[in-house]
Amino acid sequence: MGSILRLRKLLFLDPSSSIPSRSSQSPNAVKINCNGATDKVKLRKRVRRWRCMDTCCWLIGYLCTTWWVLLLVYQWIPNMLIGVQVNGSPGERLRGEGVRALHPVVLVPGIVTGGLELWEGRPCAQGLFRKRLWGGSFAEIFKRPRCWLEHLSLDNETGLDPPGIRVRAVPGLVAADYFAPGYFVWAVLIENLAKIGYEEKNMHMAAYDWRLSFQNTEVRDNSLSRLKSKIELMYISNGNNKVVVVPHSMGVNYFLHFLQWVESPPPMGGGGGTGWCAKHIKAVINIGPAFLGVPKTVSNMLSAEAKDVAYLRSVAPGVFDSDIVRLQTFEHVMRMFRTWDSVISLLPKGGETIWGDLDWSPEENHECDFVTKHSQFTLIESKVNNSEAEKGCQLKERAKYGRMISFGMAAAERPSSQLPKVSFEVSCGGFRHSQVKPQTPCGDTWTEYDELSREIIRDVGGNKAYTAETVVDLFRHLAPKTMRRAEAHFSHGIADDLDDPKYEHYKFWSNPLETKLPNAPDMEMYCLYGVGIPTERSYVYKVSQLERCNSIPYQIDSAADGTHNECLKKGIYFVDGDESVPVISAGFMCAKGWRGKTRFNPSGMATYVREYRHKPPMSLLEGRGTESGSHVDILGNVKLIEDVMRVAAGVSGEELGGDRIFSDIVRMSDRIELRL
Repeated sequence: MGSILRLRKLLFLDPSSSIPSRSSQSPNAVKINCNGATDKVKLRKRVRRWRCMDTCCWLIGYLCTTWWVLLLVYQWIPNMLIGVQVNGSPGERLRGEGVRALHPVVLVPGIVTGGLELWEGRPCAQGLFRKRLWGGSFAEIFKRPRCWLEHLSLDNETGLDPPGIRVRAVPGLVAADYFAPGYFVWAVLIENLAKIGYEEKNMHMAAYDWRLSFQNTEVRDNSLSRLKSKIELMYISNGNNKVVVVPHSMGVNYFLHFLQWVESPPPMGGGGGTGWCAKHIKAVINIGPAFLGVPKTVSNMLSAEAKDVAYLRSVAPGVFDSDIVRLQTFEHVMRMFRTWDSVISLLPKGGETIWGDLDWSPEENHECDFVTKHSQFTLIESKVNNSEAEKGCQLKERAKYGRMISFGMAAAERPSSQLPKVSFEVSCGGFRHSQVKPQTPCGDTWTEYDELSREIIRDVGGNKAYTAETVVDLFRHLAPKTMRRAEAHFSHGIADDLDDPKYEHYKFWSNPLETKLPNAPDMEMYCLYGVGIPTERSYVYKVSQLERCNSIPYQIDSAADGTHNECLKKGIYFVDGDESVPVISAGFMCAKGWRGKTRFNPSGMATYVREYRHKPPMSLLEGRGTESGSHVDILGNVKLIEDVMRVAAGVSGEELGGDRIFSDIVRMSDRIELRL
């Protein structure tokens, strides 16, 4: 671009001038003055050195030119030539079919997608009153990172506000329409609903502080009471039409908690009484549901890592832990989110019955294929030909997915009889009352790892494997304060007798295996989620950084790659899912746990499984894609949007087409032996 501007100046502003060639230039030249005299003048050389700035300008020029050309192509070439259908948005199509708004809609965002703003802060947060600390531009992360971390952390003892700090959820539809500029969450769905007649009088975003435990959102902010009042108001003001609720991700667990809270008597519950849900709610459309937890929560709790970090470590080993760089980003992140009780709600639920043990898992006899076109992911069953959902796969060595955490490849692959036994010294409640202090104190305590001896850390990682059941015991062992606080609000087991009075406590309300659905036989429960994307299921770890203070002693072993098993990449075993939630967590309850009249669904409420096979965008012009099955991007999936809009307009699950399944969720559910 800089060269283009210089050429323009030469040709249009100074046409008489010319650029002499390098060969014609000489250090001296003759200039004739007005009196006819001649003077020797030293000419300035016009050829200058090429600088790095010139390269940057050229690069920016090329990028801008390419972008404008793409926009020109997008505007003038028929869309069908680049693989984009010209059918308009789902809202326009359905409006053309005569579909109109009928049932009020309540949207419930999940973890991290809702905006948070500052109402009171420390001196370092001067000038940020009612400014977003979470969501939006995230500018404060770069301006004052320590201050930002301090204000987003909760109190370690209470799980509520630290003294002198008040951070609250942003209200209204803007709370979660966009996560950051240009990165939509609910915006596309909201826009399409508006095209068939929805607006704020019949559409509501149930924003809440997603860091808190679900019951504490009521204790601190009255979020559950306000949601109850809003649903009642929308029901009355919209002609007594029942409400359609659309939760996403962890919002699914939050609303499951609400269903129990609203009918329970005060002071613990909302006092709506039996029949409140049957009167006010038509359907609950759960999108990307994490009903039974998310395995990546385990890696986040253990080492503040996930897939992306493991991949970066494999590309640039040692950078994150270098003595030169030493940013300790993961330590700061862990220090913050271990104060968020909501994270504990996403630990895997159901133990070994749901997720498998050292030798068995519901995904057994399935293998991955990472080479399918457009990075799609598929699974195969060794004895079943499921050609509709799987293509181009090969059967490899069976992965032991039930081993959620394995320290070393030997622990991941050996027969269970050769593995060391996992045991913890615990006292009442499953927590150790005293920690063995490190011999060399590290000063300030950042995480509970700083309160552990090196012997305990080594013992935990001694070629051992942990299942979904023992990994909860592992966290009680490594982070007893965090788990003691959080487990006062959440439970992860399976109920023996749901009529036992102990299950009336709110800590069980967000676990579908320890609570009953409301007595509402006409209500419908949907599970809508994406499939066909590699999703984290279990991990290979190693012990490291024992010599440092304030460091995380465990990390994913990114050098562990599967030579005999293609499901293992960079220390992570993958299964089918939506990139965040495995199929078994998203679909089991609708496919089996609640299907028909069961002890978890005593009224026989209808349940439906609707899967959306992931299809990556065919060009950059499609953005994040209109057929994505990814956990967040699915909120822009045109088929999902159309399904949600039809249900909101009065269509039943049967009229919608019932189940639509591409994955092996039915076979996996059949392998799970759960008393129904």
